[in-house]
Amino acid sequence: MASAGLCSVDYEVHGEVQGVFFRKYTEEQGRKLGLVGWVKNTAHGTVTGQVQGPKEKVEIMKNWLRTVGSPMSRIDRAVFSNEQEISSLEFQSFTTKY
Repeated sequence: MASAGLCSVDYEVHGEVQGVFFRKYTEEQGRKLGLVGWVKNTAHGTVTGQVQGPKEKVEIMKNWLRTVGSPMSRIDRAVFSNEQEISSLEFQSFTTKY
C-alpha cells in the first residue's frame, strides 16, 4: 500500500527498560496507533527497534518512547536514527523480536 507521508525510524531507549514489560507496552502502543515494526532487548540493557507508518503517528510513537514507556520503566533517553520517508510498509504488524 503506497501512501504519501509514510516514514520509518529506528530507535534505542536507554534507562531501566528491561524486565519492566517495556517491549510488551511498546508493541501494544504501536498496534494501537496502527503502526508496524518491531522491538527487542539488547545485550547492553537498552531496548531497540524500528517503527513505520504515517508520519504523524510515528511522531506520536516517538514521543511515547521518549516520555511514557511502561509503567515501571525509567527512560533516561531515547535515540532516533535513520528517519526516512518510505513508499510502502516493510512489516505486517508490530512484533517483539527475541
